[in-house]
This record gives sequence, C-alpha cells and structure tokens, in this order.
Amino acid sequence: MVLTELIQRSPVRIFEQSIHGGLQAGEIGIIASESGLGKTSVLVQLALDKLLQGKKVIHVSFTQHIHYVLAWYEDIFNEFISKKNLENAGEVKNEVVKNRVLMNFNQDGMSKDQIIKSLRAMITEGGFKAESIIIDGFDFSRTSRERIAGVKDFARELGLSVWYSCTVQDEGKQYDKENIPLLLGDFADLIDVVIVLEPKADHIDLSVSKDRNTHDTKAMAMRLDPKTLLILEK
Repeated sequence: MVLTELIQRSPVRIFEQSIHGGLQAGEIGIIASESGLGKTSVLVQLALDKLLQGKKVIHVSFTQHIHYVLAWYEDIFNEFISKKNLENAGEVKNEVVKNRVLMNFNQDGMSKDQIIKSLRAMITEGGFKAESIIIDGFDFSRTSRERIAGVKDFARELGLSVWYSCTVQDEGKQYDKENIPLLLGDFADLIDVVIVLEPKADHIDLSVSKDRNTHDTKAMAMRLDPKTLLILEK
C-alpha cells in the first residue's frame, strides 16, 4: 500500500468525522479512561496520523521517560505498517522521526509558564512549526482553571491543536451525568472535545461525551483491539 492510500483509509478519518472534522487549531481535546485501557495508544495513533501526512507534532510526557514514549511509537508504527504492507516503510519512518519532538516534564517541578516557554522556544525560536501537541500523563487532579486557560490561549495564539490523556480512578462515581470526568469540572467549558474509552468483553469502545457545544454521549464507529490497542473500524 502506498502512503497516500494508507492515510485515506486510516480509521483516524472516521475518528475525525465523529467529531466534525477532528480537533482544530486552538482547541483542546481529552481522551479519558481508567488506567491501562489505551489512552496513550490512541494519542500516539493520532500523532502518527499527523506525522504520516508530513505535519509536525510535539509529544509531551509527564509520567513516562522518553525511551518509553519512543517504544510506544516504534511498536504502534511497526504494528500498523505490518497490517497495511506499506511501501518504502523505512523512508516513511525516517520522515516521521524528523517531524516529531518528544519532551518530558515534571508537573510539580515546572510551572505552566515555564512549560509554555519551553514549547514556544521549540516552535518559534527553534523553527519547529508544530501543528499538534500531545500531552500524556498530566494529572488533572493537581491543576487549575488558570493553567488550562493558559494552555488554551497558547494553542489559539500559535494555531495548535492539543490532545490530553486524562486518567480517571475506577473507584466510585467519576463521571457526571454527561459522561464528563468530574476531574474536569472546574474548566470543562475550556475543553472542546471529550472522548471516553470503555472496556467491553472483547474490545474497548470509544464514545464522544462532548463535541464543542454538544453533550449527547454517542458511540464512535470504531473500537480498540485489546491486544494491539490499534484503532479499528467496527
């Protein structure tokens, strides 16, 4: 399969259609679930889709060391191309690596302003014109409305889309009546899209809890394979 065909046939196209064209510049999206259901895998697949299109992505991790994040990209890329029999896979992989920057921060050790300053330096002074930022492992129980608003303003200023993962504890009631994690309550209005992963008997479902001003929970026409954690069409 050639690269253009792979991009056109990617299940990420259906993912984007489910949220009216995907996350746009200046918007914040959340992938939420309990631990271990595939949030990081979904984020990496969204990032890889951008990278395969020649777009630049910054992946920020707050919990995993860079070599663990690299392993995620390596494993998912290899799993993906093995299923699609991609031509010139080695050349494509080299381009993916050139268009990706991985950064690791300590949430307690750095302020919001310091993190944004580092990202701004990479994008503007460093000439790495990213289109998307992936933020994994951020603890929403230890943040504030002011911090999320700052990220929103930064995304709007530089024309970035920002995807976060959000880990929801599996004890008690952790979602509100609209299936939005309670952790996001103080700043849910700043979040444009919320997608929740839900474990089923033989797969993991994806559902949209918030799509801009729409709050009717709806199932997406896709699922996660529990073994490979790849996004698949239903």
